[in-house]
Amino acid sequence: MRALWIAGLLSVLLFAGLAWYLAPLEPSVLRLQLAATPRAFGSIVHAWPAEHLMRFRAHLPVDALLLLAYGAFGYLLATRTEVLARLHPWVRRAATWALPMAASLDAIENALHWWLTGVPRFGVPLAYAGAAAAAGLKWLLILAFALVVSIALARRGPA
Repeated sequence: MRALWIAGLLSVLLFAGLAWYLAPLEPSVLRLQLAATPRAFGSIVHAWPAEHLMRFRAHLPVDALLLLAYGAFGYLLATRTEVLARLHPWVRRAATWALPMAASLDAIENALHWWLTGVPRFGVPLAYAGAAAAAGLKWLLILAFALVVSIALARRGPA
């Protein structure tokens, strides 16, 4: 249980800290995450002043800690607690791996974004599409996990 609490608290603190740190970026980081073409990606990066691009790149190592934390949290919540116990076994199994898989996709997205923001990259549309696909799937898995946990908690009733 201790590891679960540490992973959960670390996830919340890192997420809040990164949200605060990245808040000045306009267009938002979420828009960049979902920019699937070189043109869409470039229009966002070029709208940022140089210090905002440096801020974005500087956040990526901290985001790596966040993805490790939330991936561990999801796995531990699903395997070490009774929160999902009343759900169908395949739902529990899917939920067990939802956040670790989201974290893996987040790592792919971060690696591609690190590479794509290092210098202008032309002629690699699949890299932009891959980063956006990884980000989109990551967010879908995170939302699906939250929905499954919410349903499981609602079925449990009052504590």
